[in-house]
Amino acid sequence: MPNHKSAEKRVRQNEKRRDINRSNRSALRTSIKKLRAALAGSDKAALGELLPETISKIDKAVQKGVLHRNAAARYKSRLTARVNQAQTK
Repeated sequence: MPNHKSAEKRVRQNEKRRDINRSNRSALRTSIKKLRAALAGSDKAALGELLPETISKIDKAVQKGVLHRNAAARYKSRLTARVNQAQTK
């Protein structure tokens, strides 16, 4: 338990931040899952819409500190490659 007023404030801030981070991370994961489901279902029309939205969410997650920039680049690269491969088939 915090013993100082500043420590109590820090606990409150950390809880608020944790909720925000959890929400952002959950939205990111949901978006990636939707894109992967569309890839599995080979729905080409949905792929064209979902890829830019997912890339945008990945970039926003980096800005908010939820995801490391190299991890984001890896996700974007792999997802884009899979979408391009699915669209050429």
